[in-house]
Amino acid sequence: MTHPSPGAESGIDPQRVPQRRLYTGAPMPAIGLGTFGSDHVTAFEIAEAVRGAAGAGYRHFDCASVYGNESEIGFALKEVVEGGVAREQLWITSKLWNDKHNEEDVIASCKQSLADLQLDYLDMYLVHWPFPNFHPPGCDVSFRGSGAEAYIHEHFMRTWRKMEELVETGLVRHIGTSNMTVPKLKLVMRDARIKPAVNEMELHPHFQQPELFEYVRAQGIEPIGYSPIGSPGRPDRDRTPADTVPTKDPVILAIAERLGIHPAVVCIKWAVQRGQTPIPFSANPSHYVSNLRGVVSEPLTDDDMRAIAAIDRNCRLIKGQVFLWKDGQSWEDLWDVSGEITPP
Repeated sequence: MTHPSPGAESGIDPQRVPQRRLYTGAPMPAIGLGTFGSDHVTAFEIAEAVRGAAGAGYRHFDCASVYGNESEIGFALKEVVEGGVAREQLWITSKLWNDKHNEEDVIASCKQSLADLQLDYLDMYLVHWPFPNFHPPGCDVSFRGSGAEAYIHEHFMRTWRKMEELVETGLVRHIGTSNMTVPKLKLVMRDARIKPAVNEMELHPHFQQPELFEYVRAQGIEPIGYSPIGSPGRPDRDRTPADTVPTKDPVILAIAERLGIHPAVVCIKWAVQRGQTPIPFSANPSHYVSNLRGVVSEPLTDDDMRAIAAIDRNCRLIKGQVFLWKDGQSWEDLWDVSGEITPP
């Protein structure tokens, strides 16, 4: 039985997709498909998007246990591999959720994700947030868990030791962090036996995080950018009146008009050229194919890149209020804006 060549549906050869070289030497595709469907997309629809995106040439899929769709995605990945894409050609990430930071929970949670995804190993496993602060799905941003706590480095490192054990036992190939800050990462880099291979962080033209971006790259950590087009599908609880929309920025619109592409594709092209790995989510085939095609087509000009660099508004969209640990706090307390870790 013969199979169509990978990417035949859209004419995009996965070999043309840029790669990031991790400090281990492993190549990671420089664009992935996110799988967080927010409140709007069902697990079945996301699994269909994974199937379609793999057919379109995607090889990098960013998953997480808390998204509630890994079992559906697992069946899609099984079909992708049975359809002729070697497991070694795929890059699959999952994440440890906040209520699983206890030492006895880390390995079990990873094994559950592996079972759900129908995989023998993960290419990357991340600590989703540095706070072990659980909140129920759909809660208001004012919710505070009874056991919520600040970032306590000794506690985080107990979790990280079990993450390292996952690498040492072969269940995962790489481990990484997510939603971290420079002062937190400095402590992790000081104390880790196996350092993070990536840091996943919000990155888009209106939130470029230059200090954190440059820090992780200087440490040999690859920045993975979530919400790369400004997370238009994020839950209503994460929206505030001060939020801006990068895909409606005049600079982005002008470049998109000149190139005859959607403004979202401009954001994706900028992300890859800047040096981060965007993980846009869409269940719409025309959208995820356009994003991938934008990455393998003619690059933005130096003038374009300079113009986009100048529109940073320091506008964080995913503020994380539900991870705060006491009343009367501002979401900025999660992000160490003073340059020091916010005390308990």
